[in-house]
Amino acid sequence: AYTPGGKAGARPNRACLIYTNLIKKAFKGLPVIIGGIEASLRRISHYDFWTDKIRKPILMDSKADLLVYGMGERAMLEAALRLSAVEEPSAAELKGIAGTAFMGTPEDVDPETKLIKLPAHQEILEKSQNLMAATLALEEQVHFGDSWAIQPVDKRHVVITAPSKFLSTEELDWLYSLPYARLPHPIYKNKGRIPAADMIEFSITSHRGCGGGCSFCSIAMHQGRHIRSRSRKSIMDELKRMQDHPDFRGSVSDIGGPSANMWNANCSLERGKCKRKSCLVPKVCPNFKYDQKANLKLFRDAQKMDGIKHVRVASGVRYDLGQRDKNSLKEIFKEFVGGQLKVAPEHIAPPVLKHMRKPDLPVFESFLEMFSVESKKAGKEQYVIPYLMSAFPGCTDKDMRQLASWLAARGWKPRQVQCFIPTPGTVATAMFYCETDPDGNKIYVAKTDAQRLKQHRILIPDPGRDPRAGRQGGKPGKKKTYNDTRPATESKDKKEGRKGGKKGKKPEHDNSGGKRTGKPRDFNSKKKGKGFQKKKKTK
Repeated sequence: AYTPGGKAGARPNRACLIYTNLIKKAFKGLPVIIGGIEASLRRISHYDFWTDKIRKPILMDSKADLLVYGMGERAMLEAALRLSAVEEPSAAELKGIAGTAFMGTPEDVDPETKLIKLPAHQEILEKSQNLMAATLALEEQVHFGDSWAIQPVDKRHVVITAPSKFLSTEELDWLYSLPYARLPHPIYKNKGRIPAADMIEFSITSHRGCGGGCSFCSIAMHQGRHIRSRSRKSIMDELKRMQDHPDFRGSVSDIGGPSANMWNANCSLERGKCKRKSCLVPKVCPNFKYDQKANLKLFRDAQKMDGIKHVRVASGVRYDLGQRDKNSLKEIFKEFVGGQLKVAPEHIAPPVLKHMRKPDLPVFESFLEMFSVESKKAGKEQYVIPYLMSAFPGCTDKDMRQLASWLAARGWKPRQVQCFIPTPGTVATAMFYCETDPDGNKIYVAKTDAQRLKQHRILIPDPGRDPRAGRQGGKPGKKKTYNDTRPATESKDKKEGRKGGKKGKKPEHDNSGGKRTGKPRDFNSKKKGKGFQKKKKTK
């Protein structure tokens, strides 16, 4: 999705490690700073799904001098100012910057500073439950925003400073006012379209952060749960600039952030006063202030602008939050859904939803009913496309059959089902590794490929598809991919600028797919090299 023509293999596995080592060789003695989602979520000891092992913090593996975690504008600016102020740039100048991690000692932490002592790397290796303790502690550090953290690793320490201060509305406005080209890097010119770039080419970021705090989502650990929004004027100004793009045809694919409907939301409590893990689950917190009428007005103002034909809300709607103002939500259904609306219930079984930190099923069902009624009133044939997940920690085969029965009763045949993949740093990944919930209660976890495949095929029964995760044929680092990652429906009309009221395409099942070969990997195999088995060649 990130390379011209959608070709695979352009980016090496463990890219952060490889690129850092290459830079270190080419520019000896120059401080190297890593950041972004890959580095950010690996700032402490973490579970690696490819090898089924606990890996050390990425600072140690990469040999980088500084790690910037979260949204890194302030940290990078401070690093640049410090390095430019000295004649000989060195890693010593970078210690202590907010929102960063570095290799240091306990003496690098001011005695007056609030400090979270994380379980040592060796302690996590010896007792799996310590990974859960470390993950929850880091989640708390990010949310409260006032503590440092430290983790012993062998004879060294990873020191993590307190999160950097969020950008204000004025600072976000300035950042997004810069003359971005809305194009891939020039190095990719004339090499084909980049699918991921096409997807966001004419979308607008209205805010950062998400109050949901889903246990499997990296956003809470990276952007945080506190919402920071741009001003209305800043968004309108960007819409004006967008019209100068040679490929713009009048359709704005999205105005939103991690969610579509949290613009200008905020917590009425001071940061660090609330200990909830989610602002929305099990019920929307009364301190989470949100004005969906303002969100609706933003969409309408954007669509009225000269040169704008359509503004779409295609995905990311929090259906629990939206139903707190049903009148505004109804208007969004009527005016800003272009045939399909993607939402993320993920599952319907109560125990699984609890582990995911997702709303209860009745909340989703009432949303579906409202969507159906309002679409008919508007004379529009529209469909909800649900994102679903199999093999989530705590999800049993019985839970998957319950989901399959619920879908069958509605006549839904899903094509977009994700088999859970443990990503570093999340609570769900700690649950996967520890086989317990955050409170230490034992849960079932589908760990082997056979167990995961069994759950996935309850929803996607076609034997031609292979939803396994893991490596192929024993070759290190080569990851098995999923075939079921397309939307549940794909419109034949890919033209921009369709008028509202035209029919959406009804969800249908696709039985295409290649034949699967090879045997499932056994995560529990204790014999070296036996975890992956090649199929014998036939003459």
